[in-house]
Amino acid sequence: MIRYDYAHPRTSLSITLSVWNALFLREAVTRLSTGRIAWLWLLAEPIIHLCIMLFMFIVIRMRVVGGISIEAWLIIGLVFYLMFKRTAGQVQHALTANRALFAYRQVKPIDTLLVRAALEGFITTLIAIIMGIGGIFFGVALVPDDPLTVLAVFFGLWLMGLGFGLVTSVVAALIPKIGIVLGVISTFLYLTSGVIVPISHIPKPYRDWLLINPLLHGIEAARLGISPYYHAIPGLDVGYLFKCAVFAIFFGLALHKHFETKLITL
Repeated sequence: MIRYDYAHPRTSLSITLSVWNALFLREAVTRLSTGRIAWLWLLAEPIIHLCIMLFMFIVIRMRVVGGISIEAWLIIGLVFYLMFKRTAGQVQHALTANRALFAYRQVKPIDTLLVRAALEGFITTLIAIIMGIGGIFFGVALVPDDPLTVLAVFFGLWLMGLGFGLVTSVVAALIPKIGIVLGVISTFLYLTSGVIVPISHIPKPYRDWLLINPLLHGIEAARLGISPYYHAIPGLDVGYLFKCAVFAIFFGLALHKHFETKLITL
């Protein structure tokens, strides 16, 4: 419970920081205190996904994509997409999971979303480091050639996940039955982001249409940042990823500001 000392008034910033700190600890305990399986599944899920995709590519005898090994290509694509997917998913469901906390006037709906995004970014970063070290241990070339670009893209995909989650959280709260549509959109983004499908193999003009997806630019830039020998698709623009992320964040914040009262009373 957040207490307020009327004898020593606190600033709005200090109250907000206290709320974020309490929410962060609450979310962390909730996510990771369900037993050892919770810790194990956070890492096991992407590894199982990776193994399935590797098996499929081995069956069709594809060992190199765009000038790099299929192992490096898949690991980079999956890990960077997870930053977007996990952040967006957690932010989208933050309102439902924390609705009881809105009884406290210090806690705003947007606070729960921002804290969830921060926690998920932290957890996914740890997963990325572990999978990267594991890949290097098994001889996969994952040492970044351009670390600044790799970090920038990782941050950009986190921002994109935050923005997407901000928008979909309002839409899902106001229109409960739209979950199926949002699931279809998420699947479409996954299939067109170059995570499991080499976009360079898709002919024009369809490949140019896929460049509308900002996640594709981020994932391709990540592969190029790790390996200078990677043949990235023409038209790659990391700035486009950040522009879309900033637009989505501001649009999501505007929706939350406009529907703030309704989101609390739903």
